[in-house]
Amino acid sequence: MKNYYVLLTLIVSLAGNTAIAQEYDIVIKGGHVIDAKNTIDAVMDVAIKDGKIADVAKNIDAKTAVQMVAAKGLYVTPGLIDIHGHVFAGTEPRHAYSNGFNALPPDGFTFRVGVTTVVDCGGSGWKSFPTFKENIIDRSKTRVLAFLNIVGEGMRGGTYEQDTLDMDSKLSANVARQYSQDIVGFKVAHYNGPEWTPVDRAVAAGKIADLPVIIDFGGSNPPLSIEDLYMKHLRPGDIYTHAFGQLDSREAIVDLKTKKVKPFVFEAQKKGIIFDVGYGGISFAYSQAIPAVKEGFHPNTISTDLHTGSMNNAMKDMLNVMSKFMLMGMDLKEVIAASTWHPAKAIKRENLGNLSVGAPADVALLEVREGNFGFFDYTGYKMEGNKKLECELTIRDGKIVYDLNGITEPIVVK
Repeated sequence: MKNYYVLLTLIVSLAGNTAIAQEYDIVIKGGHVIDAKNTIDAVMDVAIKDGKIADVAKNIDAKTAVQMVAAKGLYVTPGLIDIHGHVFAGTEPRHAYSNGFNALPPDGFTFRVGVTTVVDCGGSGWKSFPTFKENIIDRSKTRVLAFLNIVGEGMRGGTYEQDTLDMDSKLSANVARQYSQDIVGFKVAHYNGPEWTPVDRAVAAGKIADLPVIIDFGGSNPPLSIEDLYMKHLRPGDIYTHAFGQLDSREAIVDLKTKKVKPFVFEAQKKGIIFDVGYGGISFAYSQAIPAVKEGFHPNTISTDLHTGSMNNAMKDMLNVMSKFMLMGMDLKEVIAASTWHPAKAIKRENLGNLSVGAPADVALLEVREGNFGFFDYTGYKMEGNKKLECELTIRDGKIVYDLNGITEPIVVK
C-alpha cells in the first residue's frame, strides 16, 4: 500500500510538472525563418501561445509545447497577405463579383497556399458592404478585409460600374469609418470613360477616411495617361494594381518599342506609388514583367486577383505567382517580403505580415520544391524553371488550419 501511494504521488507530480512545462501551444522547430519586418533570415524556432507569437529564438524546447511542428528544410514566414482577391461569393444572377458567381469563397483557396489574409478588391460598395460582412467576413476562418468600391453597387459589372452618379466619396468614407476593422481602402475598376471622375472620387474618399485607394486602370480608348494618374491624381501610398498588364485599353509601364520601363514609372515608385501585381486572368503578361524585372523594377506587392476566371488558368494561386517572380529574377526574401510585410504596410495593418512577439500568430511553412516546372501567361508564353513554392502548413490565429503531410505532433483533426 505504501508503494502505491508513492507511485500515485509521483504520477501527480509528473503530471503537474508537464502542465507547467507546456507553456506554449505550438513550437515550430528548425525552420528557416524569413521575416522582413524584423530582418530575420536564419534557422530559428517559433513559439505560439494564445493566438500570438510568443517567442522567436535559436532553440525553444519542443517539450514546452502542446504541439510541435517539425520544420527542418522548410521556410517559416508570416502568413501570406493577398491584397487583391475577389471573395464576395454569392448566387445572385448578374452580380458578377458582388455577391455573384465570379467570386470565390475564401477558405477553399487561401490556407492551402499559405494565405491567411485576403483583401476583397472592390466587390462591395457602400450599399452592399453589410451583406459582404455578414455572408463572408464574419463566416470565414481566413481573415477577410475589403477595399470598398467607389461604386455604391460594388463590382456588379456592366452599366453599374459606369454610373458616376453612384460614386459617392462621402458615403463611401462614412461606411469605411463605420467598419474600420474591415475596410482598408477604396477601389476603382472597370470604368470605360475618358474622365478622371472615378479616380478623383475614390481619392477624395481616401482623404476623408485616411485610407489608400487601389486602381484597376484602363478602359478608355485612347487610354488615359498613367503618368498623369501617378503624378497628378494619386498620392504616396496609393496602389496601382495590374502593374504588368498589357492590353489595348490600358497604357503599359514598359514601352512596347524600346522594351524599357518608362522613366516616370520609376519616379512614381520613388514618389510612393505602390505597384501591385494583381495577376488575374488577362492582367499579367511576361512581355511586361520580364523586361521590367530585368531592369530592376520590382513590384512592391504580389497579389493574385483571385476569381473564377483566374484560378484554373495561368494565375492558379499565390504561390504560383510568387514562383514566377523568383524565376524572373527576384530572390526568395524579396518575394516573401512582397507577399507579407509590404502588403501589410500598404493596407495599414502593420500588426500583420510579421513574426514579432505579440503579433497575431499567422504563419506559413513553405517548401522550395526542385524539379522541372512550366510557368505560362495568358498569351501562351512559357518559362521553364527548376524551383516552385509549395505550402506544407498554415497557422491562422494560433491554430493549425492546413497541414499537407502531417508534420504536426500530435496531429489534431477537428
